[in-house]
Amino acid sequence: MITLKTILAPTDFSTTSNVALDHAKALAEKFGSTLHLIHVLPDPHAQAWSVEAAGIPLDDMLTRWREEALVRLTGMLTDEERQSLRAVVETRVGHPFLEIIRYAKQHEVDLIVMGTHGRGAIEHMLLGSVAEKVVRKAPCPVLTVRQGQVQFAMP
Repeated sequence: MITLKTILAPTDFSTTSNVALDHAKALAEKFGSTLHLIHVLPDPHAQAWSVEAAGIPLDDMLTRWREEALVRLTGMLTDEERQSLRAVVETRVGHPFLEIIRYAKQHEVDLIVMGTHGRGAIEHMLLGSVAEKVVRKAPCPVLTVRQGQVQFAMP
C-alpha cells in the first residue's frame, strides 16, 4: 500500500499553482499527510539587476521578498487547514527546480504536487519547464496539474 506521509506543494503563486495546491490539500487530507508549501525566490545576488545602483541593498531586498512570500504562503491555507494538515510553509532562494528537489530530499517527501503551465513548444524550448525538470530529477513521484483539469471529487 502506498503511504503518503509528506506531500510537497511548490508554488509560484500562479492560478495553476493554486489548482495544484487544491489537489495537494485533498490528498493530504485523505492520507493524513503533512503538507509542505514552499516558494522559491530568485537569488538577487545571481541577477545582474541595477537594484543596488538604485540604493536598495540586495540583502534588504531578499529579506523583504522572504517576508512577503511567507505572508502569501500562510494566507493560502486557513488556520484550520494549517492545523489539520500540520502545514509547513517555507521559502527558499535559488533556481526553482533545484530547490524543490533539495527540499524533497531533505524532508523525505513522498509526493510532489505542482502546477504546470503547459507552455507552447517555442516557449518550452526557450524557457524550459520547472515541472518537467522536477519530474525528471525528483526523488519521489510527482503529480503535475494543469489549470482547468478536472477537480477531485471527495466521497
